[in-house]
Amino acid sequence: MNRFIFKRRTVLVFLGATLFLLFSFKSKFFEVAKQIEIYNTLFKELNMYYIDEINPAEITTKAIKNTLKDLDPYTNFYNEQDVEDAKINREGEYGGIGVAVYYTKKGIQISEVYKGYSADKAALKAGDVIISVNNQSLKNMERDQLSVFLKGIPKSVFSVEIERQGSIIKKELTRDKVVVKAVPFFDMIDEETGYLILTRFNDKASSEVKKAYTYLKTKGMKKLIFDLRSNPGGSLLESINISNFFLPKGKTIVSTKAKVKKWSNTYKSTNDPLDIEIPIVVLINGKSASASEIVSGSLQDYDRAVIMGERSFGKGLVQRYRKLTYGTQLKVTISKYYTPSGRCIQELDYANRDKNGKVPKFSDSGINEFKTSNGRLVFDGGGVSPDVKIETSKITEASKKLISTRAIFNFVTDYFYKNSSIKDIENFEFKESDFKQFVSYLKIDTTFKTDQESLFKIAYVSSKQKEIRKEYLQIKNKLFKDKIEEVSKNKDILTSIIEDEILERYYYKEGVYRSNLKNDTVIFEAFKLLKNESKYKEILSGK
Repeated sequence: MNRFIFKRRTVLVFLGATLFLLFSFKSKFFEVAKQIEIYNTLFKELNMYYIDEINPAEITTKAIKNTLKDLDPYTNFYNEQDVEDAKINREGEYGGIGVAVYYTKKGIQISEVYKGYSADKAALKAGDVIISVNNQSLKNMERDQLSVFLKGIPKSVFSVEIERQGSIIKKELTRDKVVVKAVPFFDMIDEETGYLILTRFNDKASSEVKKAYTYLKTKGMKKLIFDLRSNPGGSLLESINISNFFLPKGKTIVSTKAKVKKWSNTYKSTNDPLDIEIPIVVLINGKSASASEIVSGSLQDYDRAVIMGERSFGKGLVQRYRKLTYGTQLKVTISKYYTPSGRCIQELDYANRDKNGKVPKFSDSGINEFKTSNGRLVFDGGGVSPDVKIETSKITEASKKLISTRAIFNFVTDYFYKNSSIKDIENFEFKESDFKQFVSYLKIDTTFKTDQESLFKIAYVSSKQKEIRKEYLQIKNKLFKDKIEEVSKNKDILTSIIEDEILERYYYKEGVYRSNLKNDTVIFEAFKLLKNESKYKEILSGK
C-alpha cells in the first residue's frame, strides 16, 4: 500500500514538473510572439503616418543591432552584404582588385595593396581614395553601398577616379581572383630553425600550415617558431586540425559547453600528427584571440610547446552562423570553450554588466588554478599567459586611442610621399628623430583626439564666448602636451607599429616579415631559447 502511495506521489510530482515546464515554455513563447507583434504594429503605424519618408531596412537593422548590443560584441546581425563579407573571410577568396580599404565620406580609401594583383599592377597606393567607379560618385555613401563597388566577377573591367595628394588620377582596373593567405610568410632563420606565421583561421588555414611546415622540413628544419601574434581567430575546426598536427592522436584539444546539448562537445585529435617531437615556440600577444588561444592553450596544457610573448586576448566564446530570412544571418554566441586542462580563458563577463554598462572581468572574483600534463600551474579568467613573458611598456589609454585611429596611417602616407626610398628591408630603422617628426605630425592630424580634448572643444563651442579664446587655446595646448607625454611612454610599441607600416608601403607585407626575422625582439628571444635545449626542456618540465 505504501509503495503504491509512493509511486502515485512520484507520478504526480513528475506530472506537475512536466506541466510547469510546459507552461513556462508556452509562457516564454507567448512573450516572444507578443513583443514581435508589438514591433510589427509599431512599424506599420510609423510607415503609414510618420510625416517624412522612412527607410524600412535602415530602421529594422538599427533596431536589431540595438537589441544585440548589450549581449556580447560577437553576437551580430548580418545583412546580405555582411553575409558575403563573412563568407570571404572564411573562404579566403573573392573577385576584386587586391586591396584592403577604409570606407570614408569621400569614398573608398586604400589601406593596403596586395602584391601582384590588379591594384598593384595599376600602381595604386595606400592612401589613395577612390572617389568614383564607372563615373558613379562615391561621395557620402554608406558602408554597405561602398562595399559592393570593388568586388565582382574575375576579369570584369571598370574605371575609377582616384584622389591622390590633391590630384585626380583616372585608372582602368580588371578584377582578379584574390586569394587571402592564412600563412602569408614562412622561411628558415638558420640551417635548422624554421619560422611560420599564421594570420587567420580561415577554411584554408590547416592546409596552408601543413604545406608550409612540410616545405620547411625539406629545408632541414629541426626547430619551429610558430607566430600567432595578432591573429584574431576564426574557424574552431581549423584550430583543432592545427593543434592535431603537433599532438598525438586521441588527445582532447578543446571542449565546449552550450545551452543546447547537441552543441556541447569534446573535440579530440583524430588524425595522425605531423610531428610530436620537434621543439616549438608559439608567439602570442594581446591581439591573439579565439582559435589562436585554442591552439596555444592546448599546446601549453600538454607541455608540447613553450608559449612566449604577452598574455592573449581572452576570448573563450564560440559563435555559429544561423540563417535568417531574405539572405540575412545571425552570428550568435552558442557556447564557451575549455582547454584540455579545464580552463575557460574568457576574460569579460558580458552577462553581468553593472548599471552603467561596464563589463566586469571574471578574474575580478578570483582565478582558478589548473595543471598541465607535467604539473605546471596555469590559470583561467583571462587569456593564455605565456610561459616566457616578453616585457613591453604598459600601454596607456592615450596610446590605445591613437592606435584605434588612422593617425599612424596618415603619418605614414605623408612620410611615403616625402621619402622616395628607404634603406633596405633588414637595415631600415625608425629613429628617435623620426619619432619626433611623428609627434609634430600629431599637432596637425585631426583624427587623434582624446576624450578630454573632444569634450573640452564641445564645451568651448557651446559656450559661444569668443572672449575666452586665449584661455581655451592655453588649455587646449596643455591637453595636447599631456596626450603626447602619455603616448611617448609607449615609444617602443608605437615605433614598432610605425616601422611595420612604413616597410609595408615600400616592400609589401613580405618586407615586414623579412625585416622581423632579423629585427623583431620576440622572434630573437624565441630563436635563442630554441638554441638552448636545456632551458627549453626546463621550462616545460615545471621543475
